[in-house]
Amino acid sequence: MGQTVKRKPAPPPERKTPPAPPPPEDGVVLTPEQLRRRRARSIAIASVLGFLVILFYVVTIVKLGPGVVLNRPL
Repeated sequence: MGQTVKRKPAPPPERKTPPAPPPPEDGVVLTPEQLRRRRARSIAIASVLGFLVILFYVVTIVKLGPGVVLNRPL
């Protein structure tokens, strides 16, 4: 029958641009004020997202009607 021939994988293509230098080990150091603002912004975004989830849930229940929630077999 036929024989299976294993081939070496093709070499990776040559890079046209040099690789980016590694980031500095310290990275970006934020001031306490920037950290406070970042935390406040994160809390605000999480609150809005939570409100939207609850709003979508309530709107879905209202559109389906109260019978869907209250008349379920237990």
